[in-house]
Amino acid sequence: MTAEGDIVLVYYQEKPSVYARVESITPDVKKDWYRLRLLLLTIPAQEVTWILRGEYINGDPFTMGGESVRLEKLAATGAPGGGPGDKKDPGDPAKVIPFRKK
Repeated sequence: MTAEGDIVLVYYQEKPSVYARVESITPDVKKDWYRLRLLLLTIPAQEVTWILRGEYINGDPFTMGGESVRLEKLAATGAPGGGPGDKKDPGDPAKVIPFRKK
């Protein structure tokens, strides 16, 4: 389930296009539709608001202007769909790598 603060990867025409942070998800006036406010992580950053159904926010493909679009929530490791870091035991201490001048 995608929520505020999550990072998503936006696919355009089935290709990864841009990362975005979910700023807010609020109900729209139309039943079962939501206003999804995204901060596109581009240079410069841009804020957009899309009106989408809940299933589209959670990864189902949809079209915009006749073009295929899909949102994919990134796992905590930053990798789409998760990665090796997801299996780390939360009790394991973090490894600190010091920076040393030569």
